[in-house]
Amino acid sequence: MVRFVNVGVSFLGGHQALNNVNVEIKRGEFVYIIGKSGAGKSTFLRLIYADLLPSRGVVSIEGRDINLMSRIEVPFLRRQIGVIFQDYKLLENSTVFDNVKLGLDIFYMKRSAAKERIWPLLKRMGIFEKRDDVVKNLSGGEKQRVAIARALINDPKIILADEPTGNLDPENAENIMAVLRECTDTGATVIMATHDKYLREKYQSREIELEKGKVIRDGVKHEL
Repeated sequence: MVRFVNVGVSFLGGHQALNNVNVEIKRGEFVYIIGKSGAGKSTFLRLIYADLLPSRGVVSIEGRDINLMSRIEVPFLRRQIGVIFQDYKLLENSTVFDNVKLGLDIFYMKRSAAKERIWPLLKRMGIFEKRDDVVKNLSGGEKQRVAIARALINDPKIILADEPTGNLDPENAENIMAVLRECTDTGATVIMATHDKYLREKYQSREIELEKGKVIRDGVKHEL
C-alpha cells in the first residue's frame, strides 16, 4: 500500500527533514507516526499524498512511484486519500455541510444524495446540529471535527491524520479514535501523526518513531 525505500528529503540550506527512511505500511493497518516537533512527521505525511517529492529514494503508493506520476495522475491519487490537516484548511465563510460536501464534488453528486451521505457522518461526529452554521463561527474543536468529516466522506483507501485530536476534549478525542479505527475494519489504512500518549496507550497499534528525520523505532509498543 505505502512504501518508502531509502527516502530522504532535503530543504534549502541543507536541512534534512527525512534521512534514509525505509518503511512499508500494509492495507488496513493503523499506524502512529510519533516524535518530537521537527522530527519529520508532517513531511512523512506530505510525501504520501504527493504534496512533496523525495529528494532521494522512492515513495510508492499501491506500487506506483510518486516521482513518476504526471500532473494529471496526482489528483487521481489524492482522490483515494483523506487528509486531516493540523490547521483544518476549511472554507471559513462556508457552512459545515458545504465544507464536507467538497469531498463529494468530484462525483457531481446532487445535494439531496449528498445529504444521505453527509448527515449520518455529522451525527457520528457530534456536529449535526451545526450543519448549517458558518465555519468561522465554530470553536476549534468543532472545526477539527468538520475537517475529519470532510476527509472521511468519500471512503478513502488511505487516511492521513496530522494531530487529529489535538483540539478536542477527551470525550470527542475518543470518539474520533473510534471512528478512525473503524475505518481499518473496511480495509482503509490510517496513518496518524500524534503527540497524544494517552490515546496511544489506550489504543495500542504500530508506532513509527522519528528523530531528526530518521526512523529510530518501528513496532507495537508492548512488543518492543
